[in-house]
Amino acid sequence: MNIAGYFVKNSIISWMFTLILLIGGILSFSGLGQLEDPPFTIKDAVVVTMYPGATSTEVEEEVTYPVEKAIQALPYVDDIVSLSTPGMSQITVTMKRTYGPDELPQIWDELRRKVGDMTSQLPPGASTPLVNDDFGDVYGIMYMVSGANYDYKDLQDYVDYVRREIELVPGVGKVNLAGAQTEQVFIEISIRKLATFNLDPALITSLLNSQNMVTSAGNIQIAGDQLTIRPTGAFKSVAELGDLIIPGTTGDKLIYLKDVATISRGYEEIPSNLISFNQNQAINIGVSFTSGVNVVEVGKAIEQRLQEIDYARPAGMIIDSIYNQPQEVDKSVSSFVWNLIMAVVIVVVVLLVFMGLKSGILIGLILFLTCLGTFILMKQAEIELQRISLGALIIALGMLVDNAIVVVEGILMGRKKGLSTLESAQEIVGQTMWPLLGATVIAITAFAPIGLSPDSTGEFAASLFWVLLFSLFLSWITAITITPFFAQLFFGKEGEKQVEGEDNDPYKGAFFNAYKALLDFCLRFKWPTVIVVVVLFVLSVVGFGYVKQSFFPPSSTPIFLVDVWMPEGTDIRETQKSVQEMESMARDTDAVTFVSSSVGKGFQRFMLTYSPEKNYGAYAQIAVRTTDAVTSDAAMSSLRKGVEQAFPQAQFKFKKLEIGPSTDAKIEARILGADPDVLRSIAADIQEIFNDTPGTVNVRHDWRDRVKYIEPNFNETQARRLGINKADIDQTLEFAFAGLSFGLYREGTTLLPIVGRLPEQERIDIDSLESLRIWSPSLKSYIPIQQVVNGFSVKFEDPIIQRRDKKRTLTVFADADFEYDILPAELFAKIKPQVEALELPSGYELQWGGEYESSGDAQEALFASLPMGYLIMFLITVFLFNSVKKPLVIWCCVPLALIGITSGLLFLGKPFGFMALLGMLSLSGMLLKNGIVLLDQINADITAGKEVYQAVFDSTVSRVRPVCMAAVTTILGVAPLISDVFFESMAAVVMFGLGVATVLTLLIVPVLYVIFFNVKYRDYKEF
Repeated sequence: MNIAGYFVKNSIISWMFTLILLIGGILSFSGLGQLEDPPFTIKDAVVVTMYPGATSTEVEEEVTYPVEKAIQALPYVDDIVSLSTPGMSQITVTMKRTYGPDELPQIWDELRRKVGDMTSQLPPGASTPLVNDDFGDVYGIMYMVSGANYDYKDLQDYVDYVRREIELVPGVGKVNLAGAQTEQVFIEISIRKLATFNLDPALITSLLNSQNMVTSAGNIQIAGDQLTIRPTGAFKSVAELGDLIIPGTTGDKLIYLKDVATISRGYEEIPSNLISFNQNQAINIGVSFTSGVNVVEVGKAIEQRLQEIDYARPAGMIIDSIYNQPQEVDKSVSSFVWNLIMAVVIVVVVLLVFMGLKSGILIGLILFLTCLGTFILMKQAEIELQRISLGALIIALGMLVDNAIVVVEGILMGRKKGLSTLESAQEIVGQTMWPLLGATVIAITAFAPIGLSPDSTGEFAASLFWVLLFSLFLSWITAITITPFFAQLFFGKEGEKQVEGEDNDPYKGAFFNAYKALLDFCLRFKWPTVIVVVVLFVLSVVGFGYVKQSFFPPSSTPIFLVDVWMPEGTDIRETQKSVQEMESMARDTDAVTFVSSSVGKGFQRFMLTYSPEKNYGAYAQIAVRTTDAVTSDAAMSSLRKGVEQAFPQAQFKFKKLEIGPSTDAKIEARILGADPDVLRSIAADIQEIFNDTPGTVNVRHDWRDRVKYIEPNFNETQARRLGINKADIDQTLEFAFAGLSFGLYREGTTLLPIVGRLPEQERIDIDSLESLRIWSPSLKSYIPIQQVVNGFSVKFEDPIIQRRDKKRTLTVFADADFEYDILPAELFAKIKPQVEALELPSGYELQWGGEYESSGDAQEALFASLPMGYLIMFLITVFLFNSVKKPLVIWCCVPLALIGITSGLLFLGKPFGFMALLGMLSLSGMLLKNGIVLLDQINADITAGKEVYQAVFDSTVSRVRPVCMAAVTTILGVAPLISDVFFESMAAVVMFGLGVATVLTLLIVPVLYVIFFNVKYRDYKEF
């Protein structure tokens, strides 16, 4: 008695196993986490160091270089990309792709220690480097709080309240704010009044710093009690600042701060980030989730909490979302679940039509239980319901019924021969159990390169491998255990009675007769058949060169982003004014539901595949949502035409949200070298090539245009006589125009910087430089600044210096125009030879980034493990047949799938991308599985005593129905995915590739077998 007999005879065990799958699967499905896209680890951290007053070159040489050198000592580092701008160094550190979420926290700690240890090497004035390893945090809900008649203080008060409430919702990880403005206390001191009273501004600074400082006054023991001494004098209101007495004046009259200064509260004059929603100033609340939760349920809990506290929302203040991952996930998962249900229904209907009512219901039941069992294993492995895992289930559906079809088919054939259901089950399971296991392992191994790929793309698609592993292995278990048990319940115990003299051939009828004639023809003319197939294969290889190439497709979420680059050096407030006009144009565009903008930097990361832009005053990002995905393209075209005409001085990049790991631009040409002038010259040549190539858009480079700066020519000799040094000049100029920090004003939990500056009328324009006065310690009075400055010069400098792996790197970007019918890979193929034909000076080199690099890295990681995977698959076939020739028969048919793949992609006009590549891998597993079962049947027939040619012919005929059924169910099962932007290319590959390859397998495998083993042809009607 084999395992099939055990489960047939022990019904309690079979029912218990069934109930475990049924009940456990339903409970596991309801408890699975739900996400839109699978999580993958962002292996980046950003090290930020402030160096106020330094030029970009000084920042690069004095801060960026030593920090890079310290970071490079870490053995985990893959790439170091730095951005040096005036006063700030930003270094992005990318760790090697082999490190995952378990190792990274410790690596970030080591990074902090390395950076901390070298802090003493930084120049005076440079801040302590800040290591931000939360760079990869994803804020799946992006709320915008806005109000037409409310200032930032009102918005901030409400936002703080909402933030505290949301943080208490179970499943919420972090709540982060963006766009909130820093409130300050401004002391506008008139130089004219200071000169009138002959006051040293340093005295006022010292008083403000010391008066409001929290210091200890000690304590005293009185009558055994220890009493703390707390003197009065600290400021209790902003108004009290004006009553600060300034000492050192002559006469009896007291001088108060309010006599020489105007004191007020306000917001920082030059903000770092400004956010708006529908043209109203706004504060962004980003909400991230804890790992493994059902974001749909957490999203509902957050919405419920917001409704409960809605009474506290001021009238006219609006809280809306620009991106709500729970809602997007709910739509996405619901769509995929419906696709899954449709696929199951399609498979069952096909089985009912071709295998009969009972057989169809039986295999449909086994399929249903296998899917439920897969949910149990997914729950244990903490794999959420998301785009990849649900897609894997749909892809697996056709393969899941393969094993059950083989067993049920064998049972039916055995019953027709007069065997009982138990005997039939034992016979077919005993014969096919190990070949089916080997074939299943091979189908699983075909996806192993995905699960073993160490890069972010492999991590993104890893759940595809694990779900297929669980489901396919479980399908083998259910096929040899509960399938025979239910077969006896459905078909009864006894077999069909044999009638003497009746034709008991189970393979009769028009379909089988037609197939026998076709197979006979191919075997008779075996060499012409092989030649025809080889010619078709060669044509498919040639035709594949005409297939469009892509990496990952854009998302179907109806949101598009507009990156806006004003001329470098543009003040952030001027950038905002221009963006407000652009927003107005966007709101007037048809089908637009909302418009939001972030000026100064990108939005917070709201998708794993979205990379926010760093801080630039001349940069802004506009998010536009339309009614649906269909209207997005029209809205993008309309808005682009309008803004490009209205703002010719700006650069724009229109882009949809990405699915899968994305890059800054689809096409990136990196130039490495030392001299900025040479780098810019080479970049100009490359930009010219990009611009001259039809279909390119968003051509730019990351060093931007050089900007003007004012250089006061310091007269050191005269300054020394007057007791003035360079620091005095710097502080005077900063105080006059930007404002100088005078300490902090404490107000409860809020610490407000005290900023001293000139009144507006004294700092309003460049002419103020000429009339500026500076305090002379030697003369104890104010003097014109011209006495220590020999005029002011206007010069140009590089505002941005980019480095990659400690080398200066200028990157030229370009994208494929969405209004052209051209993919980035096609455009890159046109551009690449032209750019590489440029002669670069000695010491300069060209590197390609963008989609070319990402796709290459992904394929390199995939193909690194591919040979081992295919070696294992080949060895399994060798072990199964104890032969090399027989596996070669099967393996020769695997490449023939390309005939169907090429024709399918060209016919449907789908691109070949990463997911299509995965589809090709799955095809190899399916074809090998069919070939193994066929050759196993040939071996069984030969062992039973059949003549070799008859065994080949009869075995192939006996495998027609199960192989065709498996192919048809797989093809129709993935059919719903043909309309999904992410899976469409994979679906096309599987449908056409499997369809053509199945036909070829049923014809070419027997042809190759008789060729390899030199089997003589016989007319099939003779036996």
